[in-house]
Amino acid sequence: MSRSHRSVIPGFGLSLGLTITYLSLIVLLPLSAAFIKTSGLTWEEFKTAVFSPRVLASYRISFLASLAAASLNCVFGLVVAWVLVRYPFPGRRVVDALVDLPFALPTAVAGIALTALYAPNGWIGQLFEPYGIKIAFTEIGIFIALTFIGLPFVVRTLQPIIEELEPEFEEASASLGANRWQTISRVIFPQLLPALITGFAMAFARALGEYGSVVFISGNMPMRTEITPLLIITKLEQYDYAGATAIAVVMLIASFALLLIINLLQKWSRRHHAV
Repeated sequence: MSRSHRSVIPGFGLSLGLTITYLSLIVLLPLSAAFIKTSGLTWEEFKTAVFSPRVLASYRISFLASLAAASLNCVFGLVVAWVLVRYPFPGRRVVDALVDLPFALPTAVAGIALTALYAPNGWIGQLFEPYGIKIAFTEIGIFIALTFIGLPFVVRTLQPIIEELEPEFEEASASLGANRWQTISRVIFPQLLPALITGFAMAFARALGEYGSVVFISGNMPMRTEITPLLIITKLEQYDYAGATAIAVVMLIASFALLLIINLLQKWSRRHHAV
């Protein structure tokens, strides 16, 4: 008689049940509530709620600013992670701790601090004011705020991979006649690409839902600097719960679709470079 297969992990069934239950309560039920609330709208009401010019402008600002901030963080996050891992220098621990500052700092405090710096009379903003360049209360301010809060996701995702990347591979590449660009593009970058895509996805998702740090520096001008999370809050304050949840559902679907595409790219990258 064949014996039934038993997991070598003790308590697997109980822990799996607790995991599914916890995720259902924390993630699945709130998301389901948004879809259920939206289902009470007719198709015309739904289109009016999610495709009005003001809402479409907020989509454009939120998605483009998040995409630009996450892309910039991929470039400089890679540089920061590489320097922190590969180069010993005085104050490295302090710099490493500063990377986590956006994690620990309340988003409202970050927004106030950034606004104070980049306002026309701020320390940095006043340097650009004579040239007619306005940073705070524009799309540039939103981009800066989203870049600030997204950097740690890229750095902390890349650091463990860079630590595991042996310098001997680079030395072997150089000894075989490869120049620096060939070593970077064919030896180093393929190893870092999956983690870089993960960091980009996390930074993008975080920026897309950011509210506290953006609401102060954006100026919240409809059709110009109003982000989608702020528009959702505005509709909630106006007791337009159905309209708020309808916009939230659109953001959820768009976010899921983009994250799915990014995950597929990550999976392809791992397979491609493993061959």
